[in-house]
Amino acid sequence: MDLAQALSGFVVGSLVGLTGVGGGSLMTPVLVLLFGIHPATAVGTDLLQAAITKAGGTYVHAKKGRVDWRITCLLAAGSLPAAVITILSLHTFTNGVGGSKIITSTLGVALLLTAAALILRTRLRRLSKAHGPEIARHPAFTIVTGALLGVVVSLSSVGAGALGITALFFLYPRLPAGRIVASDLAHAVPLTLLAGLGHWLFGSVDWRLLVSLLAGSLPGIYIGSHFAGRVPDSILRFVLAAMLVLVGGKLIALS
Repeated sequence: MDLAQALSGFVVGSLVGLTGVGGGSLMTPVLVLLFGIHPATAVGTDLLQAAITKAGGTYVHAKKGRVDWRITCLLAAGSLPAAVITILSLHTFTNGVGGSKIITSTLGVALLLTAAALILRTRLRRLSKAHGPEIARHPAFTIVTGALLGVVVSLSSVGAGALGITALFFLYPRLPAGRIVASDLAHAVPLTLLAGLGHWLFGSVDWRLLVSLLAGSLPGIYIGSHFAGRVPDSILRFVLAAMLVLVGGKLIALS
């Protein structure tokens, strides 16, 4: 086990527990920029880590009846086929260099979108409540949203959290926030697991790295969750958004 990687997992896990922002938005850039991990390996490994850590949270939410399984299944109906097609296409039609550039570019763009989602989430929900009669409840809208998430998450490991929640806030403005978060989290488990296994089949998972990250992130999430709410949400979102813009811009420049 690599202690530096475990420490990074702990720091990121603590931030995830504190803010609720998906670990991929924070962990994957750290692996690529700080540890020099190949982008495909960073994404594949982080996806499996996300599947494991999110499964525990989903179990808790499901026991408390917070998951709207209809929404979760509609998202999965779009995201799972999209994830399979994306990963097969990535490894079939690109070589190592091309695939790396696609992943790095997608990761950078996904981080910028995540930053925008953090800043605009409340405003978008108010706009949707005021002007959007819930025609978006039509299943097709949620399935298409799932498909878009499937592509982005498979290429970057980013989006299952912040982007998914923001999209659901817009699609279902009258649904309680707790049910939206729980439903998005439940959807993220099969999506990240399938995408992670897809990357593993093509040799893009580092199992030693995965163990190191889990050794740090699991206790980090537990500890961070106990301090959630003690720092103003607006400050946390602004700081995280600024970080994601800087890192996302750097990744796009590198690609």
